[in-house]
Amino acid sequence: MSTRSRGTDRLTARPTDLVDEAGLVVPGNMTMRHHNTAILSVTTVDAPIVATSASFDEQLSETYARTGVRPGMLSEVAGILERRWWPVDVSFADAATMAGAKAIAESGVDPQRIGLLVDSSVCRDHLEPSKAVAVHHELDLSTGCLAFDLSNACLGFVNAMQLAATMIDGGQIEYALVVDGEGSRGLQELTLERLSRPDATAEDVAAQFASLTLGSGAAAMVLGPADRHPEGHRLVAGASRTATEHHELCVGTLEHMRTDSRALFAAGVQLSVDLWREAAPDFDWSDMDRYISHQVSKVHMAAICRALDIDPARAPSTFPTRGNMGPAAVPSTLAMESDNLHPGQRVLLMGIGSGLSASALEIVW
Repeated sequence: MSTRSRGTDRLTARPTDLVDEAGLVVPGNMTMRHHNTAILSVTTVDAPIVATSASFDEQLSETYARTGVRPGMLSEVAGILERRWWPVDVSFADAATMAGAKAIAESGVDPQRIGLLVDSSVCRDHLEPSKAVAVHHELDLSTGCLAFDLSNACLGFVNAMQLAATMIDGGQIEYALVVDGEGSRGLQELTLERLSRPDATAEDVAAQFASLTLGSGAAAMVLGPADRHPEGHRLVAGASRTATEHHELCVGTLEHMRTDSRALFAAGVQLSVDLWREAAPDFDWSDMDRYISHQVSKVHMAAICRALDIDPARAPSTFPTRGNMGPAAVPSTLAMESDNLHPGQRVLLMGIGSGLSASALEIVW
């Protein structure tokens, strides 16, 4: 929880703080500090089929011409040249399992010692049972391993890391595995079909545009006790903040997603600024070696870097060739960047989930 003492709250109030009936500041952020958790491996698995934005534009060419929508918005404005799709016979659980197996192998941890498995995916084939139990079965984890889903839109993986670290710090488990498997193929095929109909309007294109920016992929991470794994990458601390008055700006299923992109963009940036401003007295995040942000688009990345005064050269991008992979985006980007990181460098994971929720989590590599 927040480490600021209530005795000094009256003196440290900021414009975004709330004040209770006694005149004391109620923190807008929730802060967590970790003392004995490290990342032992982080992996990503690419979906094998490339779906280009040019091919999407070609399928929608008649709709664009009829409605006056300019083609090329996906590649020129969003900056997404392509994204990946899974073959139709690969399930969301299959994708998460592949990433999980890879992470376990790279960590060197005995799978029977993993005490927690969390699947943070948005995508799932059914409501119950949890997707995590299928992954647990395929990986042959122990009967003493907790297995469940944790869903919070694009922020789910970071939230699962926070939960796993809390349990490891508290001595409840030795090792945790977080997995995520996302697939955009079905949603995008249905969206392209709807928008190709002769009655599709420019408003329909705008409301469903975000669906076409999504991508497929999988990621996984093994976490364990830092004192037993000096080679690991230690979790330091993080902050989270919510703005749930915006929970209707992006609402999606596996068949249809509608988004007020402009309002969501503005609210997400403002939430990030509010989190950053309140966290500043406790954490120096102004000069990190890497900022691993959730991958949405070129416009979103530029706006976040500008609003938080982040050097864009320190914020690697995977969206141009992977699209927005939802909660798999942050760990996948971290895995792709890991070969460029050196021991002792500071890394900040940053994410926003529709709803809205935002989190930042510091790691020492």
